[in-house]
Amino acid sequence: MISEDQLKTWGKQGSTGQFTATHDTLKTWLNDSNSPFCTKDFSIFLQGSYKNDTNIYGDSDVDVVIQLNQTFYPDLSILTDEEEQLWKAAHSDAEYTLKQFKNDVTSWLVKKYGSDVQTGTKAICIKGNGNRRNADVLVCCKHRRYERFRSLNDQSCQDGISFFNSSGVRIDNFPKQHRDNCAKKHRHSNNWFKHTARIYKNLRNTMIEKNVIEDNLAPSYFIEGLLWNVPLDRFGGTEQQNLFDTLDWLWNADRSKFVCANDLCSLFHPTSLVTWRAEKCKKFLSKAIGYWEAA
Repeated sequence: MISEDQLKTWGKQGSTGQFTATHDTLKTWLNDSNSPFCTKDFSIFLQGSYKNDTNIYGDSDVDVVIQLNQTFYPDLSILTDEEEQLWKAAHSDAEYTLKQFKNDVTSWLVKKYGSDVQTGTKAICIKGNGNRRNADVLVCCKHRRYERFRSLNDQSCQDGISFFNSSGVRIDNFPKQHRDNCAKKHRHSNNWFKHTARIYKNLRNTMIEKNVIEDNLAPSYFIEGLLWNVPLDRFGGTEQQNLFDTLDWLWNADRSKFVCANDLCSLFHPTSLVTWRAEKCKKFLSKAIGYWEAA
């Protein structure tokens, strides 16, 4: 078994000093009044491990979101035909598009960071330099998943974000719901949830370093979603008991019913860009159990 001391170390939050400096500098630049998008309605916020307080010592990337608030993409799939027609009659196409916004943000970042700026699959990547950490800037607009629409004064929707990957495919996600639900789970688990998420991430990284699993088998977002499905009574006790009880429950559970921590999407799907693959999760859990038993 993995020792009690090792698990306790793995459960500690990583340092945030360089992260804070990188984030503050980047946010100041994006809010500069000379930017080509300064007159637009936008907001800047964090997402990922640093925002969710589940960062570990091996984390290096700072995940920053810049969201265009005056433009949004809708999901009308569960509205009735009548509601969809009412929605279309009440809305018009945006004058300033997400594509324009991303082009403006990219050019502004290049002006400051030069060749350290590269366009990634989903985000704009800024290479670290000196005390500056690597940063991923996700350019998005609002997303609204409608549950009801009768008029602008009588509607219900879930607010999320929409962005496009490098292949031009739109991706919708709900980071605020993920963050809020993880925070609630942490409180209700007597502060064990985030501690446990950091242990699982460190266990994953150790297995990657020792070539037990391949990189990208278990992204941090999905590890948090996986653990969000674990019942509260499985968290706690000694460090070893906590890991054993959560792993044991996850391995024996009907994982096909798991949902993402945002509680709006299934955790597993064979093709969706915002869900995990069931076979990857099974492999990760199998390897984690094997590593635990052999340690």
